Amino acid sequence: MTAPLLLGIDIGTGGVRALLVDGDLGTVIDRSSATWPTSSPHPGWSEQDPDRWWAATAAAIRDLTGRLDDSNRITAVGFAGQMHGLVLRDADGRPLRPAILWNDQRTASQCEAIHHRIGRDRCIDLTGKPVLTGFTAPKLAWVQEHEPDIARRIRSISLPKDHVMHRATGVHAIDVADASGTSWLDIGTRRWSAELCDQLDVDTSWLPQVHECSEVVGSITAEAAALTGLAAGTPVVAGAGDQAASGLACGITTDGLVSITVGTSGVVFAHSDEPPRDPDGTLHGFCHAVEGRWHRMGCMLSAGGSLEWFRSTLAPDRTFDQIVAEGMTAPPGSGGICFLPHLSGERCPHDDPSARGAFIGLSTNHRREHLARAVLEGISFGLADMLQCVRDAGRHVDSVRLAGGAARSQHWRQLLADVLAVRIETVNEPDATAYGAALLASVGAGLHDDAAAAASAMVRITDVIEPTGFDYGPTWNIWRTMYPDLAEPMHRLAD
Repeated sequence: MTAPLLLGIDIGTGGVRALLVDGDLGTVIDRSSATWPTSSPHPGWSEQDPDRWWAATAAAIRDLTGRLDDSNRITAVGFAGQMHGLVLRDADGRPLRPAILWNDQRTASQCEAIHHRIGRDRCIDLTGKPVLTGFTAPKLAWVQEHEPDIARRIRSISLPKDHVMHRATGVHAIDVADASGTSWLDIGTRRWSAELCDQLDVDTSWLPQVHECSEVVGSITAEAAALTGLAAGTPVVAGAGDQAASGLACGITTDGLVSITVGTSGVVFAHSDEPPRDPDGTLHGFCHAVEGRWHRMGCMLSAGGSLEWFRSTLAPDRTFDQIVAEGMTAPPGSGGICFLPHLSGERCPHDDPSARGAFIGLSTNHRREHLARAVLEGISFGLADMLQCVRDAGRHVDSVRLAGGAARSQHWRQLLADVLAVRIETVNEPDATAYGAALLASVGAGLHDDAAAAASAMVRITDVIEPTGFDYGPTWNIWRTMYPDLAEPMHRLAD
């Protein structure tokens, strides 16, 4: 009998990744991708065209279905992707303006105003975290303040992957994990907070219906079927924000397990059986993709984004693998250079949209390989900072499951094992966000009872790297002083 197939789709910051997964074995049988541009009309702004997302996604799906004998083998579809972005639509369902993305930093004053109106502690009580510049609520407040003509025409609001799902199904829906990053969801009840929406002038008729991540919310329309090659009527699950999907794809479904995902951002992710609350707001609480569960998360804004900046600016003739390999020819500690990866501001453990990047310790003896290693070490030190926050919250961590671009590099996996001083485990699919979406689709297809069962059946550890014993502690301790020492001149330069 032919195995059923699952389609998992990641609406990422730089583009779309689509995976076809064997529903019986959990193996990826085919994949496709496409990219889209990001615009920055002003410093600190980050926007994309929502219509480009759908066009590229439809093309990537068509690429996969075009290589299948029978697209009816695809039994369910799951979307996951970049969180927090704001898509505003008019009465005809058309975007009113470019989407404002998760890494956009224009809303510092709106965050301050929300905390003043509601209370920072009350925001943490309800949403599991303070209101940050990347979140959706302050973006809407910015539009209402600066673009009132657009605000008057709002009839529906979506996050990025949900806008694409709307184009595929005609359904206005969102999952609890992605909704947790809006600052409008009460993560304890897993429903929109009437208190927050009322206080923040949000018409609840604009908001999508909230679902658990594995719940079927609609099906592929005839119009979308014609564009993608999928069969009309194929079930589509609610899906998840990228970090919850990635955590699921790493098998983080019980207490005691921790994952790190290195994409454009870098995320440390820990399961929680209860709604998490960090009183100082350093670690953020979200609903998990596992039904009725939650997770703690720390996010640095420029992890892989820092390496992308290094490549485009200083090594455009090199691939990422070549840059990492070249960096590893420099000694540990990068010959006395440290790099602060705050190129897009920072979120954890320093909530500072005006933070900036820096190389410290440069001399005439340094070459490009020293700079490359300093970037890799700086990213790794930032991840170590967030992992320490997890430990400070009472979690013992002796191993980390790694996903994202870093998981593909033996060199970077070893560097992380040494910097974090933990065992690094990799799982069977490094494209964790898309794979997590496929796991959720497997529940919608009836192949598994719930998300945790899907992960248990389909996620496998494929490689383990132990620390070499090299002590990065002294360099990390120097690195940790750099942000506090440089914050004041950073802010003056940013102004």
